[in-house]
Amino acid sequence: MIEAVKSANNEGVKTLFGSPSYPAVAVDGEDATYPVHRIFCVGRNYAEHAKEMGVEVDREAPFYFLKDAQAIVQSGSSVPYPSGTSNYHYEMELVIAIGKPVFKASADEAKAAIYGYAAGLDMTRRDLQLEARAKQRPWDLGKNFEKSAVIASIAKSATVGEIGPQRIWLSVGGIVKQDAHLADLVWSPVEIVAHLSRFYYLAPGDLIYTGTPAGVGAVVTGDQIHGEIDGLTPVTLTIGGAE
Repeated sequence: MIEAVKSANNEGVKTLFGSPSYPAVAVDGEDATYPVHRIFCVGRNYAEHAKEMGVEVDREAPFYFLKDAQAIVQSGSSVPYPSGTSNYHYEMELVIAIGKPVFKASADEAKAAIYGYAAGLDMTRRDLQLEARAKQRPWDLGKNFEKSAVIASIAKSATVGEIGPQRIWLSVGGIVKQDAHLADLVWSPVEIVAHLSRFYYLAPGDLIYTGTPAGVGAVVTGDQIHGEIDGLTPVTLTIGGAE
């Protein structure tokens, strides 16, 4: 069915189907929400996690993969065990929310562009990721799928302070699986934003998942995940039955 939709640039333009709306994330202390346009993710940003995955950190520059905005899931949700995998993993991460346009940013400009931070989960079909990695193919099937980017509410950067001493940890069923500090990040949030802005025009609505510490592992139906970063709202997720 062709639908007539309103557009800021073309009032009443006809489309073949309705366009999905942007998902939005709550912001601490605000009634307004943060609409998510793009999701960037940093790979291998903790040395111990890279080691447990059998690879080394590239300290010359960070590298990235992307998730679609429709991958966003609000903390506290229950998601089905995804199709196509038998090795579904959690990855606890600090998430950067961009608050102003920035391109080829200096360190000061990158810092000023960070609107806030949130606790998030990069859920991963690990078997598909490792299969792609072994064949030197993109990670999309393992990383970029529906309901794979879980996020809690965003705290404004001014309330968080300097990133480094905060503990980042995750438990499954009450048992701690990941436990580190943000000082263990190979590339800091400011360094990530400055580097990524060499290749993209970053703008409000862009999220950056900054990588996960060691201790990743599989979850099964019925598992309850709880992750925390000091000073941020915890992120939680329940694993439902298979799709």
